[in-house]
Amino acid sequence: MRDIRVATAQFETRDNDREYNLGRIRELTRIAAEKDAEIVSFHESCIPAYTWLQTLSKSQLLDVAETVPEGSSVGRLIEIAREFNIVVMAGIMERDAAENVYNTYVTVGPQGFIAKYRKLHPFINQNVSSGDRYVVIDLLGCKIGFSICYDNNLPENVRATTLLGAEIIFMPHVTGCLPSIMPGRGTVTRERWENRHVDPVQLRQEFRGPKGRQWLLRWLPTRAWENGIYAVFSNPIGLDYDTIKPGLAMIIDPYGEVLTESHVLDDDVVVALLTAEKIETSPGRRYLKARRPELYDGLRVPQESVTLPGWSIKTK
Repeated sequence: MRDIRVATAQFETRDNDREYNLGRIRELTRIAAEKDAEIVSFHESCIPAYTWLQTLSKSQLLDVAETVPEGSSVGRLIEIAREFNIVVMAGIMERDAAENVYNTYVTVGPQGFIAKYRKLHPFINQNVSSGDRYVVIDLLGCKIGFSICYDNNLPENVRATTLLGAEIIFMPHVTGCLPSIMPGRGTVTRERWENRHVDPVQLRQEFRGPKGRQWLLRWLPTRAWENGIYAVFSNPIGLDYDTIKPGLAMIIDPYGEVLTESHVLDDDVVVALLTAEKIETSPGRRYLKARRPELYDGLRVPQESVTLPGWSIKTK
């Protein structure tokens, strides 16, 4: 890869309001471009918003979903990319000719559509289909991979994407501040979010504690460190249907160190310089060379795949 400036964003979406959400994407893209970023990434399903999708029937999901790349939202993203001369990555619900619906992440540039990745482990609605492949592309002199939210909870997905050549993996999420049996985790009240300008300290403590940042730092830097890749994390902030999300947009380097992150209790975009040198000197790249695939037959034993969100696990 070459040295490259990358931006990652957080913003509060509005459910089923594409115009508003695309407007926020445009404004944050403008800010990223002003900070000399060459790529800006937004969170999972940021164009229609996310958690409200759990309430929809299949026909309603199809009404929300768009074709990729022909749909109007992809066209708008291309206009934004062209206006600010930057690559834009954003989440959408995609429909295909067979009326399957996918949680899809699209990449566009000033010249048009570049790539799409379909989430491998969707769970927000039983009518959303699973993607069936990893995606790694050549982009601006770098090898770029993708892994949406729950996909990153399985080390195999990030490892497989790395083995396909990825040097930078974009990890769009909608996560944090959810019910959990884990100590210290749980939800944040809407009142605390709405009171953030009067009393930011309590909300910041919740977002940066085990409900948010402390939980992320248990595993997200590990994905970067064990593979020797840059991890670009995006996430919404604020009200997302019936939950509050903590934002915490961040970029993690191949040593597992946080290069940059947002501390803002509002819409924000942060930018970091990703340098090529760290890839080859990282521990993860040494570990990749030490692998012994002849011992890994157990990883290929067939099993039924069941994707369960953490809030589905109840205490006894």
